[in-house]
Amino acid sequence: MINMAVLRSMTQAYYGPKNFGHFGLNLQRYAHFTSPIRRYSDLIVHRALIKAHGWGDDGMTPQEAENLEATAEHISQTERRSMLAERDTTDRYLSAFLSEQVGSAFAGVVSGVARFGIFVKLDDTGADGLIPVSRLGQEYFTYDEDSRTLTGEHSKRVLRAGLRAKVQLAEADPLTGGLLFELLEVDGKALPAGKKGRKKYTSPRGKTRAKVNKRKISRKVKRKT
Repeated sequence: MINMAVLRSMTQAYYGPKNFGHFGLNLQRYAHFTSPIRRYSDLIVHRALIKAHGWGDDGMTPQEAENLEATAEHISQTERRSMLAERDTTDRYLSAFLSEQVGSAFAGVVSGVARFGIFVKLDDTGADGLIPVSRLGQEYFTYDEDSRTLTGEHSKRVLRAGLRAKVQLAEADPLTGGLLFELLEVDGKALPAGKKGRKKYTSPRGKTRAKVNKRKISRKVKRKT
């Protein structure tokens, strides 16, 4: 969990024509380079070396040098798209695999907490699924944005990243790669049911509409009587 938090706090790597070094490797000068050539960025580095050392006629052209910033932006975006495609594909395969195990219980760890629920990563497969806040027992949970935790109104149970969890697979959609869980246990304990049941949340706009509708109904009743 610490590794994931540290990675998420860092700026995602990107390509650029200026040499800003490498933070992770603590290098003042750094160039992306792999062998054999696997990416277009590698080919650019090869062409730059050929041009700088006069090793041949297939080095970087002046026009390519002028367009380096746009080229770097383009390959940075395409790399992000490929990463998202890979992640989506993995999620869909995992969801298809787990779709035959709906109703089964799994062990995992709370990998994230949001206002709308908690995410759990399964131990066996590494699959990530969501437990909507509406399924977290029978009490109202308050979200704290600073600590990224959910706290039960009556039980005072705090749900945070890193807690061990036992979940039951409720839904698996191979088309979207989505998984929905039911929370059975957290930190080795069953989730309390709460005292008065979960409060129904009504937005301020919804409350205003309810008052208007109530007044309308009241006027209609008076006219009929």
